Amino acid sequence: MPVNYVAPDAESLHPVKGIRLGATEAHVRKPNRKDVLVVELAAGSKVAAVFTQNRFCAAPVILCKEHLAHGHEIRALLVNTGNANAGTGEEGLRHARESCEALAGLMGCAPEQILPFSTGVIMEPLPVERIIAGLPASIEDLQAHHWLRAAETIMTTDIVAKGASRQIRLSGNTVTITGISKGSGMIHPNMATMLGYIATDAAVSQQALDSIIDHAVNRSFNCITVDGDTSTNDSLILIASGQCGNAEIDVTSEDYAALRDAVTAVAIELAQAIVRDGEGATKFMTIQVEGGRDRAECRKIGYAIAHSPLIKTAFFASDPNLGRILAAIGYAGVEDLDVSALKLYLGDQLVAEHGGRAAGYVEAQAAAVMQAAEITVRVELNRGDAAATVWTCDFSYDYVKINADYRS
Repeated sequence: MPVNYVAPDAESLHPVKGIRLGATEAHVRKPNRKDVLVVELAAGSKVAAVFTQNRFCAAPVILCKEHLAHGHEIRALLVNTGNANAGTGEEGLRHARESCEALAGLMGCAPEQILPFSTGVIMEPLPVERIIAGLPASIEDLQAHHWLRAAETIMTTDIVAKGASRQIRLSGNTVTITGISKGSGMIHPNMATMLGYIATDAAVSQQALDSIIDHAVNRSFNCITVDGDTSTNDSLILIASGQCGNAEIDVTSEDYAALRDAVTAVAIELAQAIVRDGEGATKFMTIQVEGGRDRAECRKIGYAIAHSPLIKTAFFASDPNLGRILAAIGYAGVEDLDVSALKLYLGDQLVAEHGGRAAGYVEAQAAAVMQAAEITVRVELNRGDAAATVWTCDFSYDYVKINADYRS
């Protein structure tokens, strides 16, 4: 089961004015599960996006970038699970276009106003005819309160649906921010096999929206890792419908920071939920690296610790084999790192300093800390004022089982 995370209830995910969501069972890969989602955006909505950095990106990612480059107002998102439409060449692009054309025809807009998304098995042809056949039912299902239903629809190996919501007051208006995400494995910084959709009813300039998503993603989805694999399909979309009645927020507005921070809080909650639901995860680990010369070197060390299968399996076993953490710090690629100056903490326990075991450290202390479901590893570099945080999970036997049986 996910580490200290349960699916939100439908009432906790506040409807966002100008956004409606509808889902159906189209039998993309398996029967008796919702697998096609349509998200309708009100006229005038603005969209910002971040996509995978995998060079072998999927057909829908390519098409999303093309459609956003046209500069047309986006009117709908189309998501399917069960098939990634990645590694499918020109046929995959054609299928993605066909699905956009079909939805555009039903919604009375141009195909370029549709953003497609796919998640699932790679290198298999997209069953586009099933997706198109399911579109009328998805449109008929459109409702403002269907956020949890949408979160359930986009799941693949996820155990639970993931959603988060906030409401804040800005200049006399109640502003809603609600989002959903999916992801459980193939999770790695620089986006991963995850889909994330966050919407607000605030009126926001395009410049401010782009700035907000950049700020949010670098403090949330780009700070998580499950297994170090960067996917072909990952996408994060931030939508501003402009329906709450506020004056448009720009980067210089008094309300900008409050909205940015609320969106970031939603993004962090969604990103952490992905790690808590990591494939086979039994422990949630926070890696804090402090006292660096810049944030980049802190992130390098954080990722080196979080990616290491030796460290992750040790945490699964509650084995305080902490030399593995020192080794990861050493190979992280930080030049002229003075290892004699750093300190390593497991929870509140100082376990290493001056280049070796801390005086007074007893292994039983670390073993006790590692029994917990949530564990903090803190590294003090003592060479500057920068810091970074990375979230990860352990590797269990079930991670291997889930991925060995993924296509069956």
